[in-house]
Amino acid sequence: MLSIVGTPIGNLSDLSIRQAETLAAAEYIVTEDTRSTGMLLNKIKELFPNLRYETTPQLISYYKDNEFEKLPQILELVRSGSHIALTSQAGMPLVSDPGFLLVKHLIKEGLHFEVIPGPTAIATALVHSGFNPGHHMFVGFFPKKPKDIMKLIGKLKQMAEIEKDLVFVAYESPNRINSTLEVFAEIIPTADIAITRELTKKFEEVVRGKPDELAKREYKGEITMVLKFA
Repeated sequence: MLSIVGTPIGNLSDLSIRQAETLAAAEYIVTEDTRSTGMLLNKIKELFPNLRYETTPQLISYYKDNEFEKLPQILELVRSGSHIALTSQAGMPLVSDPGFLLVKHLIKEGLHFEVIPGPTAIATALVHSGFNPGHHMFVGFFPKKPKDIMKLIGKLKQMAEIEKDLVFVAYESPNRINSTLEVFAEIIPTADIAITRELTKKFEEVVRGKPDELAKREYKGEITMVLKFA
């Protein structure tokens, strides 16, 4: 059986008992980042010292560039009855992370899987933003090229005109955030934006404002942005 396990987005103390029990019971852990998963397994032993491991889980590296290559191996493990856990580097697998291809094949073959929920940067950023979270849309990562950003913003503006309270959540790279904000300043200068950085970690930061003023700042770490058209 496959268990899709959401994991803490930053602070490992957010780990749930159910997440810990599932990972401790797994024979294999299919993971986007073996190093961060190793740290998480060590944290489980610290937080839940009485939790017994059935076996030491074998880590299988599973990331975007090898997802198709590793698919047959993982499917065979599921078919054989092995207990497998799927994790991403942080947060919920499949959400801008590997796993969708695997789940698609499991459903097609009628193979059972379960989802162990956990915190997400999307919901956490929405609450931090101060915008009404009742109507929101997640758009993944913003495009890299300015012309593609402009096309996407045009589509989002059309949606926002139909649904007035709609806000948008996106991930962005710290290497591109300033150039993205500069494009925003040019085409949607009155938009309200909340930029959340390093959520749940020691240096967590939330800044709110208009694109031009936010573009003057420097950003590091994991970034989730919330956008509302004025």
